[in-house]
Amino acid sequence: MNAPERATAHAVAADGLAERVAAIDWRRVEAELDAEGCARIERLLTPSECTALASLYELDPDSVGIFRSRILMARHGFGRGEYRYFSYPLPALIAGLREALYPRLVPTADRWNEAMRTGVRFPPKHAAYIARCRAAGQTRPTPLLLRYGVGDYNCLHQDLYGEQVFPLQVALLLSQPGRDFEGGEFVMTEQRPRMQSRPIVLPLRQGDAAVIAVDQRPVQGARGVYRVKLRHGVGRVRSGQRHTAGIIFHDAA
Repeated sequence: MNAPERATAHAVAADGLAERVAAIDWRRVEAELDAEGCARIERLLTPSECTALASLYELDPDSVGIFRSRILMARHGFGRGEYRYFSYPLPALIAGLREALYPRLVPTADRWNEAMRTGVRFPPKHAAYIARCRAAGQTRPTPLLLRYGVGDYNCLHQDLYGEQVFPLQVALLLSQPGRDFEGGEFVMTEQRPRMQSRPIVLPLRQGDAAVIAVDQRPVQGARGVYRVKLRHGVGRVRSGQRHTAGIIFHDAA
């Protein structure tokens, strides 16, 4: 990567991000996560921040200064489209999102794990959790950018990268439906014991964030708590181009 490209990547600033995150109605988010396994946060990012992040995808794909790897989804049976994992140090906006959102999600993550009796609790600061990941051999950053063109889609999946798993993650839509693309709905399924899977479609606009369960969440039933398993994906894009950023809080082995 040349110096101007590197400067562009890391100049995607996080101005006012902490204040925006603090202003979110986190009680509502927690209630929706408990009820559905997902919650929408409207306009978390500004249109200019979305455009700046999406534009990073057009930088040199062989660069190791911004991205550590590029995945062509069809090659691995993941769907169609492509994505790139960021390398450390993360761009300021991506790092800021990780650091600001993580402590707001820890209370839900701890409650879920307590209900599911996993015995796992999470430190209050993201840096301490990343240290735990590194101690477990998970040292590769997992935040990523995804790009979908016409006919592209993402199969239902879970973002699990090793022993350490933070039970919530965030997907950010960087493109505007109806203007930049058609189709490409954000979809989830919830697999329930001895029942058919439940479909979920989460409508998003540019700058919106989807907070979703990574793997399992607890549900209160008539005979106590049971676990449901969630997966997420993206429907086929009918026209245009769709960009998304993914904020995963655990790192990869």
